[in-house]
Amino acid sequence: MTNDPTAGGGDQRPRRRQARGERRMAEILDAAAGVFASAGYEAATTNAIAAAAGISPGSLYQFYPNKQAIAQALADRFVAQLRATRQAAFDGVDFTRLRLAEVLDRVVDPIVAFNIANPGFKALFARPDMPADLTEATQPIQHALHAAVEELIAARAPDLPAAQRRRTTQVSMRIVQAITPLAVAATGAERAATVVELKKVLFGYLEPVIGDAPTAPASRAPARARTRPTSDE
Repeated sequence: MTNDPTAGGGDQRPRRRQARGERRMAEILDAAAGVFASAGYEAATTNAIAAAAGISPGSLYQFYPNKQAIAQALADRFVAQLRATRQAAFDGVDFTRLRLAEVLDRVVDPIVAFNIANPGFKALFARPDMPADLTEATQPIQHALHAAVEELIAARAPDLPAAQRRRTTQVSMRIVQAITPLAVAATGAERAATVVELKKVLFGYLEPVIGDAPTAPASRAPARARTRPTSDE
């Protein structure tokens, strides 16, 4: 059997190149988000994006052929991250068995984390010069997030009229949208304190509507059968 010091190494190099390529693509998208949000889609150039990413335009073109491709990849990334955020906040949990403070922890924390990781998201997709197809690409998952909040409210307050449920959902979402940028702009202890304030505002608004205590009956452990004492007892 021949001992080849290079044996097995051939697979490592392509994987390392792939990892470097993926990191570079992520850096380009991070830079593009900032350029699009500050300069606007129409005024943004691939040269400006490359400069923000710290690479040459030629290096950028190895990954993305034009500005449209960069914007499309950025929209796709936002959609994937928003979908993961919705799943982290809502999937696999029975909100009727939680106190309201626990509900807010479960829902608010992933949403704030998404916005901290993507500070240019709202500014970018609120711009009127963004191509309609890119703006529309994020709408289904945003609508799904809105629907999940409404379903949560319906589960906690099943007798709430539909119109009031929709209104409560809209106001709750607006509260989050209004205060989350303050948390994103803050750092350290101030950021954590701002998130606490956000939850306080939501609690004060939602508690009279959907209550604080769990609304589902607590599950009871099955009664243990009583055994008859033996003659030795």
